[in-house]
Amino acid sequence: MTYAIILFAVTYVLMIAFSKYRPWIALASGLVFIISGMLPLNEVLGSLNFNVLLLIAGTMGLVQLFIDSKMPNRLADMVMNWVPNVCWAAVALSLFSGIISAFVDNVATVLMVAPVALAVCQKLKTNPVPIIIAIAVSSNLQGAATLVGDTTAIMLGGELNMSFADFFWYQGKPSIFFAVELGAALSAVIVWWLFRKEKGAVEKNKILTPVTDYVPTILLVGTIALLAAASFAPDGWNLPEETNGIIACMMLVIGLVYTLVKEKKVSALLSPLKAIDFETLGLLVGLFLMIGGIKHEGVIDSLGSLLAQLGGGNLFLMYTVIVWASVLISAFIDNIPYVMTMLPLIAKMSVDMAGGDAEKAFLMSIPLYFGLLSGATLGGNMTPIGASANIAGIGILRKAGYEVKNSDFFKIGIPFTFAAIVPAYIYIWLVFGV
Repeated sequence: MTYAIILFAVTYVLMIAFSKYRPWIALASGLVFIISGMLPLNEVLGSLNFNVLLLIAGTMGLVQLFIDSKMPNRLADMVMNWVPNVCWAAVALSLFSGIISAFVDNVATVLMVAPVALAVCQKLKTNPVPIIIAIAVSSNLQGAATLVGDTTAIMLGGELNMSFADFFWYQGKPSIFFAVELGAALSAVIVWWLFRKEKGAVEKNKILTPVTDYVPTILLVGTIALLAAASFAPDGWNLPEETNGIIACMMLVIGLVYTLVKEKKVSALLSPLKAIDFETLGLLVGLFLMIGGIKHEGVIDSLGSLLAQLGGGNLFLMYTVIVWASVLISAFIDNIPYVMTMLPLIAKMSVDMAGGDAEKAFLMSIPLYFGLLSGATLGGNMTPIGASANIAGIGILRKAGYEVKNSDFFKIGIPFTFAAIVPAYIYIWLVFGV
């Protein structure tokens, strides 16, 4: 376990210090985990999240078809007609991505909204880096708002047998949706503050950019609809874990076939296929292998047990530890294995604190569960590699020719995280903890 922690920590330091080489550093570290036996060969495939990898690959290709159709430019014209300056354009785009992300995977949201943001920034002649970062962190925030917004939300819903409506109203009280939206409101203020000096007037467009082909837009909207529909599928359907990724790749294949028939030349397929960012995919593969290694070595389980000891049997202290430890831990490791580990631990801790009283234990567990979800979801916004959506957004910027420094991300991600988590932390305790 000690060697796994050291290797994991050193890798993260190197990735932050040498941001241009993150994919190679992560892949090298993942390989060390395998060669050393800290990640057994029979667990390698299980460590890889093929759903995320397929989702990113499929959506990237599909989004390139969307870009080639000129629809992002048209949407950019519409955004510019709605807002008075660059500052409000940033606020509008971050809120827009948040709304979509409440119902669609965070990564898919970033990949779909980023081209519009790039087009807006190009027309406004402003740096797109901070705006794309704001879009990524906003999409991460809203993932906890609904049952279908994020994998961790789905996991919590299964643990508590929550329906879609329970995220809005639970046990006779306004539920976690309002905690997230309270954080989103304050976060929007933070975005406005960060961009407050960007007062450049937005030139209105009387003539919108003509769209050359509406089929890619239909495919992209269809992808959103299918991803949302898949989230509502009943358990009895037994959909594979890679459902979202399969949907994105199927829609890309349809788009490629359509393009081939329309253009009547194989070279027309190069643009969408080249848009698949293999460096971003490589970085994710490396991170998944690293996380699989520390999980196999018992690091995540030990973290969960340590948090239980730190709570000391006091509900408020336990709640506080879970929220803020989840923020810190999720800034560096994937929140899915962490949440999977913590869910049964919270159930056990609640029973112990309630002295075996099942009803009391259930009531005591609610703020702990909600605190876990909010902390683990938002913690990824602390670092550029803390969430898949962040990695996807940075990958888009890199392919567009923009370098993203760690300081660029921290400047937005850290204040955004605290602006979102503090109101949620207070709200959940006041509503469900006292």
